[in-house]
Amino acid sequence: MHHHLTLRNKIIIMLSVMASLFLVALDQTVISTALGKIVEDFNAFSSLGWVVTAYLITSTITVPIAGKLSDLFGRRVMLLIGVGVFVAGSLLGGMSGSIEQLIIWRAVQGIGGGVIMANAFTIIGDLFAPRERGKWQGFIGAAFGFSSLIGPLLGGFLTEPHNFFGLVTDWRWTLFINVPIGIMAFIVIAMFCPPLKHARKPKVDYFGAAFLAVGLATLVLAIDNTDVIFADLLASTDLTLLGLRLIMFGVVAAAIVGFILAERRAEEPILPPYFFKNRNYVLIMSIALLFGSAFMGSILYLTQFNQQVFGASPTESGLMLLPMVGGLMLTSVVSGQLISRFGKYKVFMQSGFIIATLAMICLSFLTPEIGYLYEGIVMACLGIGMGVAMPVISLAVQNEFGQKDLGAATSSSQLFRGLGSTIGVAVFGAILTSGIVTGLGDMNQNAYIQTLKQNPAASKIGSFDDSSTLLNINTPDVKQKINEQSAKAFAALPPEVGKVAQAKFMAEQDDYAYKIVHTFSASLRGIFITSSILMAIATVLVFGLKERELRSAKPNETPGIA
Repeated sequence: MHHHLTLRNKIIIMLSVMASLFLVALDQTVISTALGKIVEDFNAFSSLGWVVTAYLITSTITVPIAGKLSDLFGRRVMLLIGVGVFVAGSLLGGMSGSIEQLIIWRAVQGIGGGVIMANAFTIIGDLFAPRERGKWQGFIGAAFGFSSLIGPLLGGFLTEPHNFFGLVTDWRWTLFINVPIGIMAFIVIAMFCPPLKHARKPKVDYFGAAFLAVGLATLVLAIDNTDVIFADLLASTDLTLLGLRLIMFGVVAAAIVGFILAERRAEEPILPPYFFKNRNYVLIMSIALLFGSAFMGSILYLTQFNQQVFGASPTESGLMLLPMVGGLMLTSVVSGQLISRFGKYKVFMQSGFIIATLAMICLSFLTPEIGYLYEGIVMACLGIGMGVAMPVISLAVQNEFGQKDLGAATSSSQLFRGLGSTIGVAVFGAILTSGIVTGLGDMNQNAYIQTLKQNPAASKIGSFDDSSTLLNINTPDVKQKINEQSAKAFAALPPEVGKVAQAKFMAEQDDYAYKIVHTFSASLRGIFITSSILMAIATVLVFGLKERELRSAKPNETPGIA
Protein backbone atom coordinates (compact mmCIF):
# COMPACT_ATOMS: atom_id res chain seq x y z
CA MET A 1 0.00 0.00 0.00
CA HIS A 2 1.38 3.39 -1.01
CA HIS A 3 0.24 6.64 0.57
CA HIS A 4 -0.15 9.83 -1.38
CA LEU A 5 1.82 12.95 -0.43
CA THR A 6 0.81 16.35 -1.67
CA LEU A 7 3.24 18.29 -3.83
CA ARG A 8 3.47 20.87 -1.04
CA ASN A 9 4.71 18.29 1.46
CA LYS A 10 7.17 16.89 -1.07
CA ILE A 11 8.58 20.36 -1.70
CA ILE A 12 8.93 21.01 2.04
CA ILE A 13 10.76 17.70 2.51
CA MET A 14 13.07 18.37 -0.43
CA LEU A 15 13.86 21.91 0.76
CA SER A 16 14.89 20.57 4.16
CA VAL A 17 16.96 17.81 2.57
CA MET A 18 18.61 20.28 0.20
CA ALA A 19 19.35 22.60 3.15
CA SER A 20 21.18 19.80 4.97
CA LEU A 21 23.01 18.77 1.79
CA PHE A 22 23.91 22.41 1.15
CA LEU A 23 25.55 22.50 4.59
CA VAL A 24 27.77 19.55 3.73
CA ALA A 25 28.75 20.92 0.31
CA LEU A 26 29.30 24.41 1.76
CA ASP A 27 31.45 23.15 4.63
CA GLN A 28 34.04 21.66 2.30
CA THR A 29 34.70 25.01 0.60
CA VAL A 30 34.18 27.28 3.63
CA ILE A 31 36.71 25.48 5.84
CA SER A 32 39.39 25.56 3.13
CA THR A 33 39.57 29.37 3.34
CA ALA A 34 40.02 29.21 7.12
CA LEU A 35 42.91 26.71 7.20
CA GLY A 36 45.59 29.39 7.26
CA LYS A 37 44.00 31.12 10.25
CA ILE A 38 43.52 27.78 12.04
CA VAL A 39 47.19 26.91 11.64
CA GLU A 40 48.21 30.39 12.79
CA ASP A 41 45.88 30.26 15.80
CA PHE A 42 47.03 26.85 17.02
CA ASN A 43 50.60 27.15 15.67
CA ALA A 44 50.18 23.66 14.22
CA PHE A 45 51.36 23.67 10.60
CA SER A 46 52.33 19.98 10.80
CA SER A 47 48.73 19.03 11.71
CA LEU A 48 47.13 20.94 8.84
CA GLY A 49 46.67 17.80 6.73
CA TRP A 50 44.63 16.11 9.46
CA VAL A 51 42.03 18.92 9.53
CA VAL A 52 41.06 18.00 5.98
CA THR A 53 41.86 14.27 5.99
CA ALA A 54 39.97 13.44 9.21
CA TYR A 55 36.73 14.64 7.61
CA LEU A 56 37.54 12.93 4.33
CA ILE A 57 38.19 9.53 5.97
CA THR A 58 35.00 9.37 8.03
CA SER A 59 32.73 10.76 5.30
CA THR A 60 34.13 8.32 2.72
CA ILE A 61 33.60 5.36 5.05
CA THR A 62 30.13 6.48 6.10
CA VAL A 63 28.55 7.04 2.67
CA PRO A 64 28.16 3.40 1.51
CA ILE A 65 27.36 2.09 5.01
CA ALA A 66 24.74 4.79 5.63
CA GLY A 67 23.19 4.12 2.22
CA LYS A 68 22.62 0.47 3.08
CA LEU A 69 21.42 1.27 6.60
CA SER A 70 18.81 3.59 5.12
CA ASP A 71 17.48 0.65 3.09
CA LEU A 72 17.22 -1.33 6.32
CA PHE A 73 16.01 1.25 8.85
CA GLY A 74 14.50 4.00 6.72
CA ARG A 75 15.66 7.26 5.20
CA ARG A 76 14.02 9.58 7.77
CA VAL A 77 15.81 8.24 10.83
CA MET A 78 19.17 8.21 9.01
CA LEU A 79 18.75 11.79 7.81
CA LEU A 80 17.93 12.95 11.33
CA ILE A 81 20.99 11.15 12.69
CA GLY A 82 23.18 12.63 9.95
CA VAL A 83 22.01 16.22 10.50
CA GLY A 84 22.24 15.84 14.28
CA VAL A 85 25.79 14.48 14.20
CA PHE A 86 26.91 17.10 11.66
CA VAL A 87 25.52 19.97 13.75
CA ALA A 88 27.07 18.58 16.95
CA GLY A 89 30.45 18.17 15.21
CA SER A 90 30.25 21.73 13.86
CA LEU A 91 29.37 23.25 17.25
CA LEU A 92 32.04 21.36 19.17
CA GLY A 93 34.60 21.92 16.41
CA GLY A 94 34.05 25.67 16.66
CA MET A 95 34.63 25.45 20.43
CA SER A 96 37.90 23.50 20.05
CA GLY A 97 40.71 24.55 22.37
CA SER A 98 43.42 22.68 20.49
CA ILE A 99 44.20 21.34 17.03
CA GLU A 100 43.70 17.79 18.34
CA GLN A 101 40.16 18.59 19.46
CA LEU A 102 39.38 20.23 16.12
CA ILE A 103 40.60 17.15 14.23
CA ILE A 104 38.37 14.89 16.35
CA TRP A 105 35.28 17.02 15.78
CA ARG A 106 36.06 17.30 12.07
CA ALA A 107 35.98 13.49 11.99
CA VAL A 108 32.58 13.59 13.71
CA GLN A 109 31.41 16.13 11.15
CA GLY A 110 32.51 13.71 8.42
CA ILE A 111 30.28 10.97 9.84
CA GLY A 112 27.26 13.27 9.75
CA GLY A 113 28.19 14.58 6.32
CA GLY A 114 28.51 11.06 4.93
CA VAL A 115 25.07 10.08 6.24
CA ILE A 116 23.51 13.20 4.71
CA MET A 117 25.24 12.69 1.35
CA ALA A 118 24.10 9.07 1.17
CA ASN A 119 20.45 9.82 1.92
CA ALA A 120 19.82 13.20 0.33
CA PHE A 121 20.16 11.80 -3.19
CA THR A 122 18.34 8.58 -2.31
CA ILE A 123 15.27 10.23 -0.84
CA ILE A 124 14.46 11.63 -4.29
CA GLY A 125 13.85 8.03 -5.37
CA ASP A 126 11.50 7.53 -2.41
CA LEU A 127 9.39 10.58 -3.11
CA PHE A 128 9.33 10.63 -6.90
CA ALA A 129 8.93 8.19 -9.78
CA PRO A 130 11.96 7.82 -12.11
CA ARG A 131 10.62 10.28 -14.66
CA GLU A 132 10.15 13.00 -12.03
CA ARG A 133 13.56 12.55 -10.43
CA GLY A 134 15.49 14.42 -13.12
CA LYS A 135 14.19 17.86 -12.16
CA TRP A 136 15.05 17.32 -8.49
CA GLN A 137 18.50 15.94 -9.25
CA GLY A 138 18.94 19.13 -11.27
CA PHE A 139 17.99 21.31 -8.29
CA ILE A 140 20.49 19.44 -6.10
CA GLY A 141 23.17 19.93 -8.74
CA ALA A 142 22.40 23.65 -8.72
CA ALA A 143 22.69 23.69 -4.91
CA PHE A 144 26.14 22.12 -5.19
CA GLY A 145 27.17 24.73 -7.75
CA PHE A 146 25.90 27.55 -5.57
CA SER A 147 27.80 26.19 -2.55
CA SER A 148 31.05 26.11 -4.52
CA LEU A 149 30.59 29.82 -5.28
CA ILE A 150 29.37 31.09 -1.93
CA GLY A 151 31.70 28.86 0.13
CA PRO A 152 34.97 30.76 -0.46
CA LEU A 153 33.13 34.09 -0.20
CA LEU A 154 31.43 33.21 3.06
CA GLY A 155 34.55 31.55 4.44
CA GLY A 156 36.71 34.56 3.65
CA PHE A 157 34.15 36.96 5.14
CA LEU A 158 33.65 35.01 8.37
CA THR A 159 37.38 34.38 8.87
CA GLU A 160 38.08 38.11 8.79
CA PRO A 161 37.06 40.07 11.92
CA HIS A 162 33.55 41.53 11.66
CA ASN A 163 31.44 42.77 14.54
CA PHE A 164 27.90 41.36 14.91
CA PHE A 165 26.04 42.52 18.04
CA GLY A 166 29.26 42.64 19.99
CA LEU A 167 30.55 39.31 18.68
CA VAL A 168 33.66 39.35 16.49
CA THR A 169 33.89 36.71 13.76
CA ASP A 170 36.91 34.46 13.23
CA TRP A 171 37.60 31.03 11.70
CA ARG A 172 35.36 29.37 14.29
CA TRP A 173 32.33 30.99 12.69
CA THR A 174 32.90 28.91 9.55
CA LEU A 175 31.78 25.99 11.74
CA PHE A 176 29.20 27.81 13.87
CA ILE A 177 27.31 28.91 10.75
CA ASN A 178 26.22 25.28 10.26
CA VAL A 179 24.39 25.12 13.59
CA PRO A 180 21.27 27.30 13.03
CA ILE A 181 20.74 26.06 9.47
CA GLY A 182 21.19 22.44 10.60
CA ILE A 183 18.74 22.84 13.48
CA MET A 184 16.09 24.23 11.14
CA ALA A 185 16.64 21.38 8.67
CA PHE A 186 16.39 18.84 11.52
CA ILE A 187 13.06 20.27 12.72
CA VAL A 188 11.52 20.32 9.23
CA ILE A 189 12.65 16.75 8.46
CA ALA A 190 11.29 15.54 11.82
CA MET A 191 7.94 17.25 11.22
CA PHE A 192 7.29 16.56 7.54
CA CYS A 193 9.41 13.64 6.33
CA PRO A 194 7.29 10.42 6.40
CA PRO A 195 8.56 7.03 7.65
CA LEU A 196 10.00 5.87 4.35
CA LYS A 197 9.96 2.18 3.53
CA HIS A 198 12.56 -0.07 5.13
CA ALA A 199 13.24 -3.75 5.70
CA ARG A 200 10.91 -5.53 8.12
CA LYS A 201 13.69 -7.60 9.74
CA PRO A 202 16.93 -5.68 9.21
CA LYS A 203 20.19 -7.61 9.45
CA VAL A 204 23.30 -5.46 9.53
CA ASP A 205 26.41 -6.57 7.62
CA TYR A 206 28.93 -5.94 10.41
CA PHE A 207 31.84 -7.82 8.83
CA GLY A 208 31.37 -6.08 5.49
CA ALA A 209 31.22 -2.70 7.25
CA ALA A 210 34.44 -3.44 9.16
CA PHE A 211 36.41 -4.51 6.07
CA LEU A 212 35.05 -1.55 4.10
CA ALA A 213 35.98 0.92 6.85
CA VAL A 214 39.54 -0.41 7.10
CA GLY A 215 39.99 -0.46 3.33
CA LEU A 216 38.61 3.02 2.66
CA ALA A 217 40.37 4.66 5.62
CA THR A 218 43.72 3.15 4.63
CA LEU A 219 43.21 4.12 0.99
CA VAL A 220 42.50 7.76 1.91
CA LEU A 221 45.55 7.86 4.21
CA ALA A 222 47.72 6.32 1.49
CA ILE A 223 46.90 8.94 -1.13
CA ASP A 224 45.95 12.12 0.78
CA ASN A 225 48.60 14.12 2.71
CA THR A 226 50.50 10.92 3.53
CA ASP A 227 53.88 12.62 3.82
CA VAL A 228 52.51 15.29 6.17
CA ILE A 229 50.36 13.02 8.34
CA PHE A 230 53.08 10.41 8.85
CA ALA A 231 56.02 12.86 8.93
CA ASP A 232 57.03 11.85 12.49
CA LEU A 233 56.91 8.12 11.65
CA LEU A 234 59.01 8.59 8.53
CA ALA A 235 61.51 10.78 10.38
CA SER A 236 61.95 8.34 13.30
CA THR A 237 62.28 5.13 11.24
CA ASP A 238 64.07 3.92 8.12
CA LEU A 239 60.71 3.60 6.37
CA THR A 240 60.41 5.58 3.15
CA LEU A 241 57.24 7.23 1.87
CA LEU A 242 57.09 4.73 -1.00
CA GLY A 243 57.56 1.82 1.40
CA LEU A 244 54.81 3.12 3.70
CA ARG A 245 52.41 3.51 0.80
CA LEU A 246 53.16 -0.01 -0.48
CA ILE A 247 52.34 -1.40 2.98
CA MET A 248 49.11 0.60 3.09
CA PHE A 249 48.07 -0.48 -0.40
CA GLY A 250 48.70 -4.07 0.74
CA VAL A 251 46.28 -3.49 3.63
CA VAL A 252 43.74 -2.04 1.16
CA ALA A 253 44.04 -5.11 -1.08
CA ALA A 254 43.57 -7.46 1.89
CA ALA A 255 40.54 -5.46 3.07
CA ILE A 256 39.00 -5.63 -0.41
CA VAL A 257 39.38 -9.42 -0.48
CA GLY A 258 37.83 -9.65 2.99
CA PHE A 259 35.00 -7.33 1.95
CA ILE A 260 34.18 -9.41 -1.14
CA LEU A 261 34.07 -12.63 0.89
CA ALA A 262 31.90 -10.96 3.56
CA GLU A 263 29.47 -9.60 0.95
CA ARG A 264 29.00 -13.04 -0.60
CA ARG A 265 27.92 -14.47 2.74
CA ALA A 266 25.90 -11.52 4.11
CA GLU A 267 22.11 -11.65 4.01
CA GLU A 268 21.92 -7.88 3.55
CA PRO A 269 25.27 -6.89 1.99
CA ILE A 270 26.34 -3.24 1.98
CA LEU A 271 27.26 -3.53 -1.69
CA PRO A 272 25.42 -6.54 -3.13
CA PRO A 273 27.61 -8.64 -5.47
CA TYR A 274 24.78 -8.88 -8.00
CA PHE A 275 25.13 -5.12 -8.59
CA PHE A 276 28.32 -5.87 -10.51
CA LYS A 277 26.50 -8.30 -12.80
CA ASN A 278 24.58 -5.28 -14.09
CA ARG A 279 26.58 -3.92 -17.04
CA ASN A 280 25.12 -0.42 -16.74
CA TYR A 281 26.00 -0.27 -13.04
CA VAL A 282 29.65 -1.10 -13.70
CA LEU A 283 29.79 1.54 -16.44
CA ILE A 284 28.11 4.18 -14.26
CA MET A 285 30.50 3.54 -11.34
CA SER A 286 33.45 3.86 -13.71
CA ILE A 287 32.01 7.10 -15.09
CA ALA A 288 31.48 8.44 -11.54
CA LEU A 289 35.08 7.61 -10.62
CA LEU A 290 36.50 9.36 -13.71
CA PHE A 291 34.12 12.31 -13.38
CA GLY A 292 35.07 12.85 -9.73
CA SER A 293 38.76 12.95 -10.60
CA ALA A 294 38.39 15.29 -13.57
CA PHE A 295 35.97 17.62 -11.78
CA MET A 296 38.37 18.17 -8.88
CA GLY A 297 41.19 18.80 -11.33
CA SER A 298 39.31 21.67 -12.90
CA ILE A 299 37.78 23.25 -9.79
CA LEU A 300 40.66 22.99 -7.33
CA TYR A 301 43.43 24.38 -9.52
CA LEU A 302 41.48 27.10 -11.30
CA THR A 303 41.22 29.00 -8.01
CA GLN A 304 44.99 28.65 -7.55
CA PHE A 305 45.56 29.85 -11.13
CA ASN A 306 43.52 32.97 -10.43
CA GLN A 307 45.47 33.69 -7.26
CA GLN A 308 48.89 33.13 -8.81
CA VAL A 309 48.35 34.77 -12.21
CA PHE A 310 45.83 37.52 -11.50
CA GLY A 311 46.86 38.15 -7.88
CA ALA A 312 43.32 37.46 -6.70
CA SER A 313 42.50 36.99 -3.01
CA PRO A 314 40.72 33.76 -1.97
CA THR A 315 37.41 35.64 -2.05
CA GLU A 316 38.13 37.20 -5.46
CA SER A 317 39.28 33.87 -6.90
CA GLY A 318 35.96 32.39 -5.81
CA LEU A 319 34.07 35.16 -7.57
CA MET A 320 36.10 34.55 -10.72
CA LEU A 321 34.56 31.06 -10.88
CA LEU A 322 31.13 32.65 -11.35
CA PRO A 323 30.92 31.85 -15.11
CA MET A 324 31.43 28.14 -14.40
CA VAL A 325 29.09 28.07 -11.42
CA GLY A 326 26.45 30.02 -13.31
CA GLY A 327 26.62 27.62 -16.25
CA LEU A 328 26.47 24.63 -13.92
CA MET A 329 23.46 25.90 -11.97
CA LEU A 330 21.51 26.92 -15.07
CA THR A 331 22.02 23.73 -17.03
CA SER A 332 21.46 21.51 -13.95
CA VAL A 333 17.98 22.91 -13.53
CA VAL A 334 17.11 23.12 -17.24
CA SER A 335 18.43 19.66 -18.16
CA GLY A 336 16.63 18.16 -15.14
CA GLN A 337 13.34 19.63 -16.36
CA LEU A 338 13.95 18.35 -19.90
CA ILE A 339 14.86 14.86 -18.69
CA SER A 340 11.62 14.67 -16.69
CA ARG A 341 9.66 15.91 -19.67
CA PHE A 342 11.05 13.50 -22.28
CA GLY A 343 11.85 10.52 -20.04
CA LYS A 344 15.34 10.12 -21.58
CA TYR A 345 18.69 10.81 -19.95
CA LYS A 346 21.43 9.31 -22.13
CA VAL A 347 21.52 12.04 -24.78
CA PHE A 348 21.89 14.69 -22.06
CA MET A 349 24.68 12.72 -20.43
CA GLN A 350 26.48 12.35 -23.76
CA SER A 351 26.22 16.04 -24.68
CA GLY A 352 27.28 17.13 -21.18
CA PHE A 353 30.41 14.99 -21.15
CA ILE A 354 31.39 16.03 -24.67
CA ILE A 355 31.09 19.74 -23.83
CA ALA A 356 32.99 19.29 -20.55
CA THR A 357 35.78 17.36 -22.28
CA LEU A 358 36.24 20.03 -24.95
CA ALA A 359 36.24 22.76 -22.29
CA MET A 360 38.95 20.96 -20.30
CA ILE A 361 41.06 20.67 -23.44
CA CYS A 362 40.71 24.44 -23.86
CA LEU A 363 41.82 24.95 -20.23
CA SER A 364 45.14 23.33 -21.08
CA PHE A 365 45.93 26.41 -23.22
CA LEU A 366 45.74 28.80 -20.25
CA THR A 367 48.91 30.86 -19.81
CA PRO A 368 49.87 33.80 -17.57
CA GLU A 369 49.68 36.09 -20.62
CA ILE A 370 46.15 35.10 -21.62
CA GLY A 371 43.33 37.33 -20.44
CA TYR A 372 40.56 36.44 -18.03
CA LEU A 373 38.00 36.70 -20.86
CA TYR A 374 39.30 33.46 -22.40
CA GLU A 375 39.25 31.71 -19.04
CA GLY A 376 35.74 32.98 -18.29
CA ILE A 377 34.32 31.72 -21.60
CA VAL A 378 35.95 28.30 -21.16
CA MET A 379 34.73 28.08 -17.56
CA ALA A 380 31.18 28.88 -18.66
CA CYS A 381 31.33 26.04 -21.21
CA LEU A 382 32.78 23.71 -18.59
CA GLY A 383 29.99 24.60 -16.19
CA ILE A 384 27.38 23.95 -18.87
CA GLY A 385 28.82 20.50 -19.55
CA MET A 386 29.20 19.63 -15.87
CA GLY A 387 25.70 20.89 -15.09
CA VAL A 388 24.17 18.58 -17.65
CA ALA A 389 26.26 15.54 -16.73
CA MET A 390 26.53 15.66 -12.94
CA PRO A 391 22.89 15.16 -11.84
CA VAL A 392 22.30 12.36 -14.36
CA ILE A 393 24.82 9.98 -12.73
CA SER A 394 22.62 9.37 -9.66
CA LEU A 395 19.49 9.28 -11.80
CA ALA A 396 20.95 6.64 -14.12
CA VAL A 397 22.03 4.30 -11.32
CA GLN A 398 18.69 4.64 -9.52
CA ASN A 399 16.93 3.62 -12.71
CA GLU A 400 18.76 0.27 -12.72
CA PHE A 401 17.44 -1.09 -9.43
CA GLY A 402 14.26 -1.53 -7.42
CA GLN A 403 13.19 0.37 -4.33
CA LYS A 404 14.79 -2.06 -1.84
CA ASP A 405 18.28 -1.40 -3.26
CA LEU A 406 17.89 2.32 -3.82
CA GLY A 407 20.01 3.45 -0.86
CA ALA A 408 22.91 1.06 -1.56
CA ALA A 409 22.91 1.84 -5.29
CA THR A 410 22.72 5.62 -4.93
CA SER A 411 25.30 5.84 -2.14
CA SER A 412 27.72 3.68 -4.14
CA SER A 413 27.70 6.27 -6.93
CA GLN A 414 28.52 8.92 -4.30
CA LEU A 415 31.29 6.67 -2.97
CA PHE A 416 32.95 6.15 -6.36
CA ARG A 417 32.70 9.84 -7.24
CA GLY A 418 34.20 10.75 -3.86
CA LEU A 419 37.01 8.24 -4.30
CA GLY A 420 37.64 9.68 -7.75
CA SER A 421 37.95 13.16 -6.24
CA THR A 422 40.35 11.94 -3.55
CA ILE A 423 42.52 10.02 -5.99
CA GLY A 424 42.38 12.90 -8.47
CA VAL A 425 43.58 15.43 -5.90
CA ALA A 426 46.49 13.14 -4.97
CA VAL A 427 47.50 12.44 -8.57
CA PHE A 428 47.14 16.04 -9.69
CA GLY A 429 49.03 17.20 -6.61
CA ALA A 430 51.89 14.88 -7.58
CA ILE A 431 51.84 16.21 -11.16
CA LEU A 432 51.91 19.80 -9.89
CA THR A 433 54.69 19.14 -7.38
CA SER A 434 56.81 17.31 -9.93
CA GLY A 435 56.38 20.10 -12.47
CA ILE A 436 57.24 22.83 -9.97
CA VAL A 437 60.28 20.99 -8.57
CA THR A 438 61.58 20.29 -12.08
CA GLY A 439 60.85 23.79 -13.37
CA LEU A 440 62.24 25.75 -10.43
CA GLY A 441 65.26 23.62 -9.58
CA ASP A 442 67.01 24.25 -6.25
CA MET A 443 65.17 27.24 -4.79
CA ASN A 444 67.52 27.41 -1.81
CA GLN A 445 69.83 29.33 -4.15
CA ASN A 446 67.10 31.83 -5.04
CA ALA A 447 67.86 35.33 -3.72
CA TYR A 448 64.27 35.98 -2.59
CA ILE A 449 64.07 32.70 -0.67
CA GLN A 450 67.44 33.34 0.96
CA THR A 451 66.20 36.76 2.11
CA LEU A 452 62.99 35.27 3.54
CA LYS A 453 64.93 32.64 5.48
CA GLN A 454 66.69 35.44 7.35
CA ASN A 455 63.31 36.66 8.61
CA PRO A 456 62.42 35.14 12.04
CA ALA A 457 58.75 35.07 11.07
CA ALA A 458 59.52 32.91 8.01
CA SER A 459 59.14 29.70 10.03
CA LYS A 460 55.39 30.37 10.25
CA ILE A 461 55.06 30.30 6.46
CA GLY A 462 56.16 26.66 6.17
CA SER A 463 59.04 24.67 4.77
CA PHE A 464 60.72 26.26 1.75
CA ASP A 465 61.47 22.77 0.45
CA ASP A 466 57.74 22.22 -0.02
CA SER A 467 56.15 23.22 -3.35
CA SER A 468 52.92 24.28 -1.60
CA THR A 469 54.87 26.79 0.48
CA LEU A 470 56.63 28.11 -2.62
CA LEU A 471 53.23 28.76 -4.19
CA ASN A 472 51.73 30.10 -0.99
CA ILE A 473 54.30 32.86 -0.53
CA ASN A 474 53.29 34.28 -3.91
CA THR A 475 49.60 34.69 -2.96
CA PRO A 476 48.40 38.25 -2.22
CA ASP A 477 47.61 37.74 1.47
CA VAL A 478 50.97 36.16 2.30
CA LYS A 479 52.91 38.67 0.16
CA GLN A 480 51.21 41.50 2.01
CA LYS A 481 52.31 40.09 5.38
CA ILE A 482 55.84 39.54 4.10
CA ASN A 483 56.03 43.08 2.78
CA GLU A 484 54.69 44.56 6.01
CA GLN A 485 57.30 42.68 8.05
CA SER A 486 60.07 43.63 5.62
CA ALA A 487 59.04 47.28 5.65
CA LYS A 488 59.49 47.35 9.43
CA ALA A 489 62.96 45.80 9.10
CA PHE A 490 64.00 48.29 6.40
CA ALA A 491 62.64 51.21 8.45
CA ALA A 492 65.07 50.31 11.23
CA LEU A 493 68.03 50.83 8.87
CA PRO A 494 69.54 54.20 7.97
CA PRO A 495 67.24 55.88 5.37
CA GLU A 496 69.52 55.51 2.32
CA VAL A 497 70.53 51.94 3.18
CA GLY A 498 66.94 50.95 3.92
CA LYS A 499 65.69 52.44 0.65
CA VAL A 500 68.26 50.53 -1.43
CA ALA A 501 67.63 47.30 0.49
CA GLN A 502 63.87 47.61 0.01
CA ALA A 503 64.21 48.25 -3.73
CA LYS A 504 66.46 45.20 -4.05
CA PHE A 505 63.99 43.09 -2.07
CA MET A 506 61.03 44.15 -4.24
CA ALA A 507 63.01 43.35 -7.41
CA GLU A 508 63.81 39.88 -6.01
CA GLN A 509 60.13 39.41 -5.19
CA ASP A 510 59.03 40.39 -8.71
CA ASP A 511 61.59 38.03 -10.25
CA TYR A 512 60.41 35.22 -8.00
CA ALA A 513 56.76 35.91 -8.87
CA TYR A 514 57.48 35.74 -12.60
CA LYS A 515 59.34 32.45 -12.21
CA ILE A 516 56.76 30.80 -9.94
CA VAL A 517 53.77 31.90 -12.04
CA HIS A 518 55.17 30.53 -15.30
CA THR A 519 56.38 27.31 -13.70
CA PHE A 520 52.99 26.83 -12.02
CA SER A 521 51.15 27.50 -15.28
CA ALA A 522 53.28 24.98 -17.17
CA SER A 523 52.67 22.35 -14.48
CA LEU A 524 48.96 23.10 -14.52
CA ARG A 525 48.84 22.28 -18.22
CA GLY A 526 49.67 18.67 -17.38
CA ILE A 527 46.78 18.54 -14.89
CA PHE A 528 44.25 19.88 -17.38
CA ILE A 529 45.48 17.49 -20.09
CA THR A 530 45.11 14.57 -17.66
CA SER A 531 41.60 15.79 -16.71
CA SER A 532 40.71 15.96 -20.40
CA ILE A 533 41.84 12.38 -20.95
CA LEU A 534 39.80 11.18 -17.96
CA MET A 535 36.71 12.99 -19.20
CA ALA A 536 37.23 11.63 -22.72
CA ILE A 537 37.33 8.05 -21.36
CA ALA A 538 34.19 8.74 -19.32
CA THR A 539 32.49 10.09 -22.46
CA VAL A 540 33.25 6.86 -24.34
CA LEU A 541 31.76 4.85 -21.46
CA VAL A 542 28.60 6.98 -21.54
CA PHE A 543 28.02 5.97 -25.14
CA GLY A 544 28.19 2.33 -23.99
CA LEU A 545 25.24 2.69 -21.60
CA LYS A 546 22.05 0.88 -22.50
CA GLU A 547 19.28 3.30 -21.60
CA ARG A 548 16.09 2.19 -19.90
CA GLU A 549 13.19 4.61 -20.19
CA LEU A 550 12.24 6.52 -17.05
CA ARG A 551 8.73 5.52 -16.08
CA SER A 552 6.07 7.91 -14.76
CA ALA A 553 4.26 7.55 -11.45
CA LYS A 554 0.94 5.75 -11.23
CA PRO A 555 -2.07 7.67 -9.91
CA ASN A 556 -1.87 8.39 -6.14
CA GLU A 557 1.52 6.71 -5.91
CA THR A 558 4.49 7.97 -3.97
CA PRO A 559 7.37 5.50 -4.43
CA GLY A 560 8.92 4.20 -1.25
CA ILE A 561 6.25 5.35 1.24
CA ALA A 562 5.13 2.49 3.45
